Amino acid sequence: MKGILGRKLEMTQIFSEKGKLIPITVIAVEPNTVLQVKSVEKDGYTALKLGTIDKRVNLMNKPEMGNFKKANSEPKRFVKEIRDMSGYETGAVINAADVFNAGEFVDVTGISKGKGFAGSIKRHNYSRGPMGHGSGYHRGIGSMGAIINRIFKSKKMPGHMGHEKVTIQNLEIIKIDSERNLVLVKGSVPGPRKGFVVLKQNVKGIAAKEAVKLLVRNSAPVEAPSQAPVEATTTENNG
Repeated sequence: MKGILGRKLEMTQIFSEKGKLIPITVIAVEPNTVLQVKSVEKDGYTALKLGTIDKRVNLMNKPEMGNFKKANSEPKRFVKEIRDMSGYETGAVINAADVFNAGEFVDVTGISKGKGFAGSIKRHNYSRGPMGHGSGYHRGIGSMGAIINRIFKSKKMPGHMGHEKVTIQNLEIIKIDSERNLVLVKGSVPGPRKGFVVLKQNVKGIAAKEAVKLLVRNSAPVEAPSQAPVEATTTENNG
């Protein structure tokens, strides 16, 4: 297993050499610092604790600062463990190009957008009742189950919608821009703009394919075609 931490920027689109439009999500992957290396002998499992995006010291408490001092690192805003990942030492810096290549498939995990309190139709995709005036039932919750004077757990009801952990699987990496620390992923990614996400190796084991060749615009200036001088002609008016 391998992975890296990033931050969602925006959605846009690019074109392949064949002219096919590809919707992509731009993810900023700043250098990740290895804060802790966990092993089976000491911790019972193998993992790497990664951190990214610096955080001000006055926003940290002493226990948190102790963890960063052990790794000789600046405080980080986003810290996550990547299970079954190894091969790095504490304090090492990892970039996106060190972990992934264009053409690989990844699973992206983030916190979805919060929608506030929502009814059962919007939250669970329930069907509505007849909209005629005589119906008396339009967007209600419907039957609550058997009449035994209680509601069973896990009953789908109105409540807080969104702001939960969501994973979208098998997203293809279209391009990795090492100069600007960007990863272009095909499709949509959970969460709002500037929301933190985790990119992991896909668990379903889809093999990587050849990277898509993208359309590169010619940046050379186009010379204007030369025009032959037009000779002035005069016409005589024979009155």
